[in-house]
Amino acid sequence: PYAEMVVGAFPLGKLVYLGVRQMSKPIANQLKASAKGRPWFKRYVCMPPAHAYNWLQMNVKMRVMGTTGKVKVPQLSEETAVDLGAELIGEFFIYTIASAGIIAEYYRSSRKEQQKITDKEEDFETLKSKVSELELSVAQQSAELREVNRLVQSMRGLETDEKTTLATEKGKRKQ
Repeated sequence: PYAEMVVGAFPLGKLVYLGVRQMSKPIANQLKASAKGRPWFKRYVCMPPAHAYNWLQMNVKMRVMGTTGKVKVPQLSEETAVDLGAELIGEFFIYTIASAGIIAEYYRSSRKEQQKITDKEEDFETLKSKVSELELSVAQQSAELREVNRLVQSMRGLETDEKTTLATEKGKRKQ
């Protein structure tokens, strides 16, 4: 009982989640730093999301300003693209960790809620079986009571029959 109380008061899962979330920022910063130093990572991982983000951002801005038609989006310089791509990767990493934590918490709470429902259903079934047992017991006792009443009535009938027989015999003797 005491161990359950301590676990309930100190949610270890939430503590781990907070720790991972706090550690994700330095890890994201490390990803950014390593992205700038590796040519393959820079070219194939950092720059494509940066160019896509720049293209999308420019098109949205132009549409908001009312420009129609095709918009020529200037390419980002390599340094700007690497910085932006590394920043996007870092933010993606942080949001992924946060989303995983939210999803994990959701599933944990839904499992807990499902367990509560299951427990209530089991309690209900237990109560139903106890009520059925009580109904059976009451029916059995009622049958036994009817039998006792029948025996009492038949004994009373014998007593009245005996009294009647005795009274008749006394009446015949007097005559």
